[in-house]
Amino acid sequence: MGVRKKDADRRIGRRALLIGGAAAAVGSLALARDELARLWWRLPGMERPRVEGAVDFRGAQWVAASDGNFRWADRPDDYGIDMIVVHVTQGDFASAVKVFQDPKHRAAAHYIVGKNGRIAQMIRELDVAYHAGNRSYNERSVGIEHEGFVDRPEDFTDAMYTASARLAAGICRRYGIPVDREHIIGHVEVPGTDHTDPGEHWDWDRYMRLVREALTTAA
Repeated sequence: MGVRKKDADRRIGRRALLIGGAAAAVGSLALARDELARLWWRLPGMERPRVEGAVDFRGAQWVAASDGNFRWADRPDDYGIDMIVVHVTQGDFASAVKVFQDPKHRAAAHYIVGKNGRIAQMIRELDVAYHAGNRSYNERSVGIEHEGFVDRPEDFTDAMYTASARLAAGICRRYGIPVDREHIIGHVEVPGTDHTDPGEHWDWDRYMRLVREALTTAA
């Protein structure tokens, strides 16, 4: 009698363990599912819903780049933004737009600034543009292209400096980026790059002063 009771108790204990384990597993799966539902938009490559044609900088014209030249993301929630990278197109405004719309190019910046101060936004700041030639720098930065050639100082006009500085100041304000040369850099300063832009004729002292002034004026 005592033996049968012990066997029965063991069976009940095993059944309770199995039922309890199954319940815990179901509970864990439910929690995991809820967590994934809450955090899906943080996963790299996810496209957050957005307004078609919207721009991040007022005054910029939206001209969409090919999605072969950037990665859908949801910055700064999935990747923090703490840097601006300054580029020069080595060509005119129209040719830069054309190559950024070519999916085979595999590179594009968020913005292009023209000699006349025109600004085109081609990639949303929340997405990762392939502009720096370094994955981690792409993920943490906003890229600004400038129309012209590195060996032609006349290409860097007053209108261009002023417009780009206002653009950079807005980016710094949005993400709390310090206005200094550790956080606003040239393409040439990106580790592993073989580019030389913006080149020796880019006036960094002038540019940084204008960014600070634009930031102060807007505040």
